[in-house]
Amino acid sequence: MGVVKTVNLKVLIVEDEMILALDVKYRLEKLGYNVVGIADNGEDAIKLTKERTPDVILMDVVIKGVMDGIDTTKQINKLYDTPIMYTTAYFDDDILKRTKKTKSYGYIIKPYQDGQINTAILTAITKHQQCPIHYSKFGLSKSKN
Repeated sequence: MGVVKTVNLKVLIVEDEMILALDVKYRLEKLGYNVVGIADNGEDAIKLTKERTPDVILMDVVIKGVMDGIDTTKQINKLYDTPIMYTTAYFDDDILKRTKKTKSYGYIIKPYQDGQINTAILTAITKHQQCPIHYSKFGLSKSKN
């Protein structure tokens, strides 16, 4: 399996609490990621996904607007091939049942640490790139290590 490089990987943050969004942005940039935008609602998340083509999206479950993070994920999945990781402070059976019906790559429970964010993103991208057409996009080699 190839090694995923964090440098230049584009991340979209969907978070309605601006202080948290800016904290995550700072942490991600410190780890070498390129944060391409912050959205606080589903409509803006879909728009930014189209405009900025992120490599991965960090999606809060509870966001502003008509759609929550789970409904937003469903819409993005219909339109784009972008891995999505949920972020949430609220985790219960109802949320788990709803998120299982989406094409997500897992959860990051708040509050989170740099290593947790990095591992979750790299895991999501590694799982997503299973299809050979994704190798060059993520700077992966087909050789085994």
